[in-house]
Amino acid sequence: MQKKWTDRFLSTVERIGNALPHPATLFAMLALLVVVMSGIVSMFDVSVTHPGTGESVEAVNLLSREGLARILTNMVTNFTAFAPLGTVLVALLGIGVAEGTGLIGAALRLLVLSSPRRLLTAVIVFSGVMSNAASEVGYVLLVPLAAVIFLAVGRHPLAGLAAAFAGVSGGYSANLLIGTIDPLLAGLSQEAAQILQPGYEVNPACNYYFMFVSTFLITGLGTWVTEKIVIPRLGEYTGDEKPEKIDKLSKEEKRGLKYALICAGVLTGIILWGLLPADGFLRDPETGSVLKSPFMKGIVAIIFFASAICGIAYGIGAKTIRNDSDVMKGMSKSMETLGSYIVLVFFAAQFVAYFNWTNLGLITAINGASFLERTGLTGIPLVLCFVLVAAFINLVMGSASAKWAIMAPVFIPMFMLLGYSPEYTQMVYRVGDSVTNIISPMMSYFALIVAFMQRYDKQAGIGTIISTMLPYTLVFLIGWSILLVIWITLNLPIGPGAPLTI
Repeated sequence: MQKKWTDRFLSTVERIGNALPHPATLFAMLALLVVVMSGIVSMFDVSVTHPGTGESVEAVNLLSREGLARILTNMVTNFTAFAPLGTVLVALLGIGVAEGTGLIGAALRLLVLSSPRRLLTAVIVFSGVMSNAASEVGYVLLVPLAAVIFLAVGRHPLAGLAAAFAGVSGGYSANLLIGTIDPLLAGLSQEAAQILQPGYEVNPACNYYFMFVSTFLITGLGTWVTEKIVIPRLGEYTGDEKPEKIDKLSKEEKRGLKYALICAGVLTGIILWGLLPADGFLRDPETGSVLKSPFMKGIVAIIFFASAICGIAYGIGAKTIRNDSDVMKGMSKSMETLGSYIVLVFFAAQFVAYFNWTNLGLITAINGASFLERTGLTGIPLVLCFVLVAAFINLVMGSASAKWAIMAPVFIPMFMLLGYSPEYTQMVYRVGDSVTNIISPMMSYFALIVAFMQRYDKQAGIGTIISTMLPYTLVFLIGWSILLVIWITLNLPIGPGAPLTI
């Protein structure tokens, strides 16, 4: 009976999600709505008093001659100057080399195959968390590989698939590395923060301390759910699939990994050489600080160089690279996957720009902050409510960046007016966004996970995935919320130069 209720609920969610237009179309509609709303609000002379400067803030009408001219003359620069665009493109160029040469795949296989059987589940969840630094590689490589590995050692393959999926998607906001999503979200947060404080900078590593600790939290929770809930519920595997032999790394692959490791060591040494001395070349030349140093501001470039150099080193050792054309093919392939993203960014950039020009975001934030102050909802209750809001929205809108592009211009200024930093607001959002990824039919790889499951269970569908993954969602939500409460109570910094409050 419960399963039927779950199926009905998820079918409703799926219908609602499918009824939404394409994200790019949604941003185009929102941009148009902002233009129309600016005209309507201007007619009523709506204004608020800026709590920081005491100046009156009025809505700017884009349905005017001046507004139309601004829209037409700034359309190109809105797009090209949109902060997340360049950071994502540059980071993916380097990661494309590492993925195209086989470095990422070989590293994941080595990590999983060299692990003791008693630690196999923990290693798979941990590998899933780590793989999300390299965009979609965890979905297309690790999730099916985990099912094959579990079947090979005599365990239910769907348990392995669930453990990997939980790490890759449910642990999307945890990692020991800075990945492609970090500069993307940071760029959106920076754009939103500048509505209130022009010139405010949000660095891509702003959530790193919290992400680092969360990596071990999600690994532990994911392992516990797999071993104590999912495996007992699934029981013995009785399907038709036979165990496959997982090939060990070849001599060439091992040599490639050795070359990549040497390069990684050299690069790490150079970075430490630039950071550890008080006058290091990667520190701020004026203050000697690391927080606003070339290292922090150039983290995207470092991701590019590290990924590309290690990928090339692996390709030379493993003989997957024959010439420079192979390197460029890896970069080109990573760019091929970004066609729809670039279209999405074009419309998102216009929406964000219009929202800033009209002052609607600032007016909404000031009024929203005043409302929250009147309700007395602050601190931990406010944080937990925001986590639940982000988690719920994630059920009907899959793209993390698309959701944040809509939510950031409203919530970041609102929380800033209440004294919370943009980096902190982004961190809380990421927790809510991650926990429901694994049960959201709108998640872009959900259909792929269904296909993987159906290999081992021909009758598997949305209800199968939800009933399997729901325990992870609930446990991750509770565990991460507790960690947030602890973090807030102790007033810990969430990343380099990123305090909880401003």
